[in-house]
Amino acid sequence: MLDRLIIEFDKSLRTMMAEAHSVRPHPDGTLQEARMTDAEKKHAAALMRINHSGEVCAQALYNGQSLTARNKETVAALQQAAQEETEHLAWCEKRIKELGSRTSVLNPVFYGGSLVLGAIAGALGDRWNLGFLAETERQVGQHLESHLEKLPQHDAKSRAIIEQMRVDEAHHAETAIQQGAAELPRPVKAAMQAASRTMTSTAYYL
Repeated sequence: MLDRLIIEFDKSLRTMMAEAHSVRPHPDGTLQEARMTDAEKKHAAALMRINHSGEVCAQALYNGQSLTARNKETVAALQQAAQEETEHLAWCEKRIKELGSRTSVLNPVFYGGSLVLGAIAGALGDRWNLGFLAETERQVGQHLESHLEKLPQHDAKSRAIIEQMRVDEAHHAETAIQQGAAELPRPVKAAMQAASRTMTSTAYYL
């Protein structure tokens, strides 16, 4: 357990301090930058900052869940999801910089809170752990769909990133369901949605 705690601490430092890298090509790599007004760039950057913070939370959740998960297959599914979330971090961070903005100053707070929640979910047992993963990805998918509607119509680069993220999140959710994820109670889903709203409303500005 001590070794696992050290590993998770190292992961947290890498998420917070190091630049994320993507094994896959960036989804927007072949697309040209659109001409946008300063206001459109600021809005697109704020939306991508929210997405980046969401991926920080996802990293923390999955790391916390894998820390307390009991089943090796569950741990493998969580680690695979975390790896793709790292790529999402890289895509979002690069896009934010291209738009002339920065990531959220609240990311360390988001990470810490999500890590604790993930560890609690993992301790409840693998079916609930997987259920938490599936519901998280479902809500993230809805969130990404709403951003596709809010982005400037001609911002093809941000759209390409969000579209691929949405595909990956749906795959994570389906994998969790296939491995026996439990359906979470409505109050738990509502609490997750409330926490998500708090994160998105603050990360847009901060």
